[in-house]
Amino acid sequence: MPAQNNQLSRLGWKNVFKNQLSEKDRNRLLPARVTETHRGHVVACTGESEHLLPIAEKGVGSLNEQPTVGDWILLDRETLVPEKVLDRTSLLQRMAPGQEIKLQPIAANIDTLFIVSSCNSEFNLNRIERYICLALEAGVNFVLILTKEDLAEEAQNYRRKAQALFPDMEIVTVNAKSRESVEQLQKWFGPGETVVLLGSSGVGKTTLLNTVNGTEKKTGSIRSGDDKGRHTTTARTLHVMPSGALLIDVPGIRELQLHDCSMGIDRAFAEVVQLEEQCRFSDCSHHKEPGCAVREALENGELDSRRLGNYLKLKSEAVKNMEMITEKSRRKASGKKRYSRKWK
Repeated sequence: MPAQNNQLSRLGWKNVFKNQLSEKDRNRLLPARVTETHRGHVVACTGESEHLLPIAEKGVGSLNEQPTVGDWILLDRETLVPEKVLDRTSLLQRMAPGQEIKLQPIAANIDTLFIVSSCNSEFNLNRIERYICLALEAGVNFVLILTKEDLAEEAQNYRRKAQALFPDMEIVTVNAKSRESVEQLQKWFGPGETVVLLGSSGVGKTTLLNTVNGTEKKTGSIRSGDDKGRHTTTARTLHVMPSGALLIDVPGIRELQLHDCSMGIDRAFAEVVQLEEQCRFSDCSHHKEPGCAVREALENGELDSRRLGNYLKLKSEAVKNMEMITEKSRRKASGKKRYSRKWK
């Protein structure tokens, strides 16, 4: 057992997971971490061997919950059938793209989220704010990585714009192809720590991963005209780094619809929330109501109109998505037919 625990610790096995196992569980079940997710199956590693697990519609094996990369699951020692997903320390999830109404887990048991953007036309404040909300809601540490600083004449201008979004956010500008440049990221790569890379396609996530690990993985060149790169990562995968940290690489995210994210949104837009508390009416829409502190701050130039617009959009989106998930669950419980994810 000590040898097995040593192997598991290399995958991020910690007391918070170990303490969830009863004595009976320790004798009968085998802990494994999900290291890859693909369409139709996941790969789980015990530290000594890897196992391919087919995914059923309602989960793996007898599980009712769909595991995602980073999850810890318990396998029957004899049949290797998964029986349980251990409670997560954190979970990043979004509304699944497309018309079907469902949640899609992105990664679990994360210590640090690297929000990866680039110093070119891909840089988007509204998009970065979405990732900040996601991280704050999940309760994970987050760092903004601005790549392609070697291709931008004014990389520090991008940094200043991003810093204004959330003053406490750590920001690092890097040349993802330079080992010396990415060396400044090493402080987040402690043994057993799990870091996830999230960002749009072409921002340099794969190049960054290659340079940090000293490996060679196919990367896509930037398309001329729009500064966008091509997809190179096609599945969510967990990599053991030379430092002993675990790095999760996720395909470029085109759409990040938020769900059940009110706390994260409120913390990300704290200045708007403080103004709302000063409005005369608790249900103020900030349009025409008298005594609206938000509109007054907007007119006085004390509040950025872009920030307010994105705040209202994200709040509305999160509430709408929660209502749809709740309604779907209610209909499913009552045995009614599924319906498409469309609204007027």
